[in-house]
Amino acid sequence: MNQLKTGTSIGMSVLPMLILFPQNASAMHIMEGFLPPAWALTWWILFIPFLVIGVRKLKQIVSQDSHQKVLLALCGAFIFVLSALKLPSVTGSCSHPTGVGLAIILFGFLIVPVLGGIALLFQAVLLAHGGITTLGANGMSMAVIGPLVGYLIWVAACKINLRKDVSVFLCAFFADLVTYLVTSVQLGIAFPDPNGGIIVSVTKFMSIFCFTQIPIAIAEGLLTVLVYDQLTKRQLLTVGGH
Repeated sequence: MNQLKTGTSIGMSVLPMLILFPQNASAMHIMEGFLPPAWALTWWILFIPFLVIGVRKLKQIVSQDSHQKVLLALCGAFIFVLSALKLPSVTGSCSHPTGVGLAIILFGFLIVPVLGGIALLFQAVLLAHGGITTLGANGMSMAVIGPLVGYLIWVAACKINLRKDVSVFLCAFFADLVTYLVTSVQLGIAFPDPNGGIIVSVTKFMSIFCFTQIPIAIAEGLLTVLVYDQLTKRQLLTVGGH
């Protein structure tokens, strides 16, 4: 019951953020139909194995301790709400938090493709944010590669005994920032510069994203620290550092 009350209170504290940011349907992760079909399919093929592994990991966590469902739901809601906040950036895409840091810290990297995939699916269907054809690309950037880097940083930070709040911040910050580096690569290889090719195109996308994404990544890192601190104070964390 305490987990449910805490999860609800934290979720309600985050939801008002949706009201503070303009919700423009033309601003997407990578929007529906924006990628060439060959690239959209390629990213889907790469993303599916991570979904399968993630579902198995999810079943394992729930079977070992059914009480973790509340924290799983909280992590999923955290991802959904934060990644639904969007600021126009690059044509065909946008800048926004990812919210994956909390799930990485509580359950490890492998659970994030499922939680992130669900969030991306509902956003595409209900909010016109992202798309079904581009879900594989968005999933690889936001729910696989970004979280993987965040997880590696979290593990390294814990091994060298950094302060817990610093470790949490670094995990969330880099998971967010790397997501957009990957998105820049995805857009760059799909739309190479006519003169400079892929490298020039990727560099252009990265330089544009950085103006909006670095402040967002800092804000997300701080918010994740606050949420993690509240969960710790209420003694709700039975997992972590996976």
